[in-house]
Amino acid sequence: MYSFTPLQVQRTLDCKCNAPSTNKTTTMTKNNTKFIVNPNANMGQAWRLAADLRPVMANFGGADWAGTVYPTHAVELTKQAVEDGYDLIIAAGGDGTVHEVVNGIMGFPPEKRPRLGVVPLGSGNDFAHAVGMDEDPTKALQQIFTGEPHPVDIGVIEDEKGRREYWDNTVGIGFDAIVTIYSHKLPIVRGFLMYLAAVLKTIFLNHEPFHIDLSIDGEEAWQDDLLMLVLCNGPREGGGFHISPSASSTDGLFNLLAVQEVSRAMMLRLLPEFMRGTHLGFSPIRTETFKTLSLRSDLPLYIHFDGEIYAGFTSSIQALKLEIIPQAIQVMA
Repeated sequence: MYSFTPLQVQRTLDCKCNAPSTNKTTTMTKNNTKFIVNPNANMGQAWRLAADLRPVMANFGGADWAGTVYPTHAVELTKQAVEDGYDLIIAAGGDGTVHEVVNGIMGFPPEKRPRLGVVPLGSGNDFAHAVGMDEDPTKALQQIFTGEPHPVDIGVIEDEKGRREYWDNTVGIGFDAIVTIYSHKLPIVRGFLMYLAAVLKTIFLNHEPFHIDLSIDGEEAWQDDLLMLVLCNGPREGGGFHISPSASSTDGLFNLLAVQEVSRAMMLRLLPEFMRGTHLGFSPIRTETFKTLSLRSDLPLYIHFDGEIYAGFTSSIQALKLEIIPQAIQVMA
């Protein structure tokens, strides 16, 4: 996936993208803005798109650029940027890049957390959509520098093995986690079509219901046989599947959507409804809101968070806890 060495990426970014400013239109300067780009996002298209942003960045005082070269690198770069005193960190890439930057920021107490900017350069860009960023990277960058900070909620996920991470948009369990696994192995198509192809593949190859016991906000809630469970901070995932249209990253609540065990034919019937966001009236669909949630399954769980694989086909995880942290990060939009 990553084909550049750290030195190659940094030399290219320094040479091409850190142009000096001649027209400062804001008080921000290159000394307090860190631009972290994943050049491999969207099958490598992000590298070219990011380079095209340098004239816009120059108009707003410039920034210190860094490129990621391996998974979790953005977490490390973000932590170092916070330690170095940057008060704005821009994540340029897809949802995975934003996820890593958020985890880097959330490693610090609230008073030390810098503001977050998001430039959508990935395949899904669902968190960018949730916080109202323009789909055009140039306009999104302008939004960051001319907009206002908005507090957004962030989630915490912890499994029975003690692994604990932050998430910003969705946690998917079951069907849509398998979709995410397959989407990472489809190099021919990009964007929404990549996720749609993975959905169809999952419907035909994987029909694996799991029994789940659920507790919400400290009280035992319900149990059921499910094909899919999605926990939402934002309304959309996969670049165009409107899982929870009413979900908001600023309301202090997460939304839950569960799909009960149904036939493959019914899954195909529901597919266009999820694409339109008109699925909520169907009887196999269950929705709720929550602040804290715990669950246990009779089978190992396939899990993704923010489009990144948390537990794949070799998973042994059967229990999870999730919690919301209201107004955890300030996002520029």
